[in-house]
Amino acid sequence: MKLWGKSAVVTGSSRGIGRAIALELAREGADVVVNYQKRDEQAKEVVERIKSLGRKSVLVKADLSDVISVERIINEMIHEFGKIDILVNNAGVLHKASMEDITVNIGIGV
Repeated sequence: MKLWGKSAVVTGSSRGIGRAIALELAREGADVVVNYQKRDEQAKEVVERIKSLGRKSVLVKADLSDVISVERIINEMIHEFGKIDILVNNAGVLHKASMEDITVNIGIGV
């Protein structure tokens, strides 16, 4: 168990590559926050699989295009696990605009 005592958050982990990464991190000993936006049942299944591996897991529904939602993931992770060791930014956000037109006020306080 290479990651024993580590905590991870995997965005977009209800299915596909994110799911596989979350499960592998758990197999290696990490506790995992499972993040999703739309697939409630699939996300709950990932959490249960992680728990069946003897690891802690928390489910956090959040839209990563929203700063407040991202803050909620971080706060939940700190509350449950006390720290963030690993971040896998797997989820994609599609926003069609030129870089100059994209603005975000990031004032995340942890």
